Amino acid sequence: MREIAVFGGQANPELAQEICAHLHVPLLPTRLKRFSNDCLEVQLQANCRDQDVFLIQPLNAPVQENLFELMLMLNAARGASAARITAVIPYFSYARSDKKDAPRISLGGRLVADLLSTAGADRVLTMTLHSPQVHGFFSVPVDQLHALDELAAHFQGYDLSRVVVVSPDLGNAKNAAAFAKRLNAPVAAGAKERISDTKVRISAIIGDVRDRDVIVLDDEIASGGSVLELLQHLRAGGARSVRVATTHGIFAGESIGRLAAEPDIVEIVCTNTVPVPAAKRVPKLTVLSVAPALAEAMRRINCGESVSALFFADTDAARIAAE
Repeated sequence: MREIAVFGGQANPELAQEICAHLHVPLLPTRLKRFSNDCLEVQLQANCRDQDVFLIQPLNAPVQENLFELMLMLNAARGASAARITAVIPYFSYARSDKKDAPRISLGGRLVADLLSTAGADRVLTMTLHSPQVHGFFSVPVDQLHALDELAAHFQGYDLSRVVVVSPDLGNAKNAAAFAKRLNAPVAAGAKERISDTKVRISAIIGDVRDRDVIVLDDEIASGGSVLELLQHLRAGGARSVRVATTHGIFAGESIGRLAAEPDIVEIVCTNTVPVPAAKRVPKLTVLSVAPALAEAMRRINCGESVSALFFADTDAARIAAE
């Protein structure tokens, strides 16, 4: 690897430490200071002149604080003459603000993408954007990873002879199909209509779930409303058991408790793109690490190797890497 400097913000320091352990580099210290007028100041407390700098900060709650801290980190790295600055954002929460679906409404996803570039980001590394079109909001290169391999590896330890993968909505059906292919399982999807931020309506399930072991796959779980609504249809459809899998386990409010209280739900699986506090680590919850995937992508960026090759079969990976 070329000379590299990795800093982490306050959003998920455990993930940043784990990524650095896989890269065999230190996590360099960052100081965040809050002034008496509530303004913030960031100092990167290690040299990054002419180095390949990676700043690790997911945009989980408190989102606005974590976002602004990241922008200050970017600004500090650019002011310190970093050779290249990559914003590593395992969870880009503003990806849900991807379209104008009401008059005079803000487009947060595009605005935040512009702010990150203005602050100093030369490229972005993220994971499982809620809306694929958000990738195009950025004016700098974006590498988007997914956690389908990590999730699939976990479920491959179970009996999959009666498994069906179910997406809560048709928008996520493509990811569900890719996940189902990894498990050699059929796929189904809910016909979902979003009423509000926390309320959805699912009118039907497209596909057969009767006497099946269902794995519900979603990109993120915040309020849990989609899963709870889908669960009613799975029961009516005669599903045998239900497991829930997601990349981003936001679990706002009491959502994890409500999900865990459902007797039909055997297990809830998420990754550590955002921290899950100890109070929310219920017995049914399994948290998988995406640190190895993020570390490998960072290594490839640093070395000028293909990141896309991570998602192709070995033969395709060799061809892409050679191009």
